[in-house]
Amino acid sequence: MNEIIHARGHENVTAQHASTLELTSDDFLTPAGDCILGIEADRVPAGFDESFVAACQSADTTIVVRLQAGGYTDSVRGRGHPELTFASERSLVCRTSEYVDDRTVAVGMDAAAGNIDRSLVDALADGVELTVTLTVE
Repeated sequence: MNEIIHARGHENVTAQHASTLELTSDDFLTPAGDCILGIEADRVPAGFDESFVAACQSADTTIVVRLQAGGYTDSVRGRGHPELTFASERSLVCRTSEYVDDRTVAVGMDAAAGNIDRSLVDALADGVELTVTLTVE
């Protein structure tokens, strides 16, 4: 079961954050957004399929986040959580921690923005298109 999000990079993508990675539907990015990999996301958690959301609400669910941009690919893994609401209409966040809010789509990630392949990050800083596939295993 997948959810696919299309976004684009931005000149302020630095991907330095040590505990989160984020996509936003906003059309801008300030230098402070060091966890944000893509802007202008065409999908947000509130629009995800109900069956996908239900599958993610189990702590036993593995969630794989695959990033593709500029000919580069990277992936990180996390898991679901019973308190995930997928209510955000603006952004989605994957966290290495157990913290959950309306933007959280996965917790316990094995990597964050700061761990993403630097070639992929450089491509995003050049503004290339980004495809993110969330897969429930």
